[in-house]
Amino acid sequence: MSNPSLLILPGDGIGKEVMAEVRRIIEWFGDKRSLTFDVSEDLVGGAAYDVHGTPLHDDTMAKAQEVDAVLLGAVGGPDYDNLDFSVKPERGLLRLRKEMDLFANLRPAQCFDALADFSSLKRDIVSGLDIMIVRELTSGSYFGEPRGIFEEDGQRVGINTQRYTEAEIDRVARSAFELARRRNNRVVSMEKANVMESGILWREVMEKVHQEYQDVELSHMYADNGAMQLVRAPKQFDVIVTDNLFGDILSDCAAMLTGSLGMLPSASLGAPMENGRPKAMYEPVHGSAPDIAGQGKANPSACILSFAMALRYSFDAGEEATRLETAVEKVLADGVRTADLMQTEEAQPVSTSQMGDAILAALDASL
Repeated sequence: MSNPSLLILPGDGIGKEVMAEVRRIIEWFGDKRSLTFDVSEDLVGGAAYDVHGTPLHDDTMAKAQEVDAVLLGAVGGPDYDNLDFSVKPERGLLRLRKEMDLFANLRPAQCFDALADFSSLKRDIVSGLDIMIVRELTSGSYFGEPRGIFEEDGQRVGINTQRYTEAEIDRVARSAFELARRRNNRVVSMEKANVMESGILWREVMEKVHQEYQDVELSHMYADNGAMQLVRAPKQFDVIVTDNLFGDILSDCAAMLTGSLGMLPSASLGAPMENGRPKAMYEPVHGSAPDIAGQGKANPSACILSFAMALRYSFDAGEEATRLETAVEKVLADGVRTADLMQTEEAQPVSTSQMGDAILAALDASL
């Protein structure tokens, strides 16, 4: 039986540094847990543009379609700000999402107890927070037609079309229900059915799909109320499923409840391949942070936790994913901090590689 395959795309800025720590984690699982991956590496974003004149070479896109999962670091940076829109680093990321048809974006918002005081909300509101937002990623107002800026009655008009088919809603609904079955069997669907026809259709399709998932509790909430509830009482939620636009806003709102973008992973999942695994790409929520790139200051935790998500959702290794997540939590509980997690200047932050050392030591201790 062949090893599962993983394509690593470090990208730009701190992507290269944090991904180096992930590679150490991958090697640990091979050496200590006999969980071995066939790992390949390629370019994306500005790094690809520098070599190929495009943010994603066709050969790299082909590799991404063939492997079991893609792990991406970060893309972008000021060196590429003046490029034509068609070749900006972010276009490489968007092409991967589009051509792999990664329609379900999973954004966990978990508040580690050791970091509860980093949130702008009170500790008792966020301590123990563990929710998952499932955002539809390939349709809605970001992709609907017509779109653009037009001349109408002597003035410019900007148009974006909110458009969803039943099939597009159906498949992300199933992703949310399946995910809830792995968690606490509760889904809240968020839309604006009170003022938007697409919201009415969204709610109707959610109810229809729910007939096949009667073991999962389904409730509905208007997205604006959902935003309010996220900052009022976020622990009422387990899985939230919503469209592309609302998902973009709500997932960023939920991310800040945890206190640090440097700790947040994400997954983008598509349809099952022949081996039954979904097409998938995993990436930290944070950007390329060019201001600290190459200085060994970056927090690798979000990228490492993204690999933990890959273990769980692409490689059927939920026990090992939990082992890795627990190791990260232990390191934080022990007070190990990169610069982004420092609240005072009294202590000395650890470097990117030292954080990796600490997580590896915690993994060793788990054996």
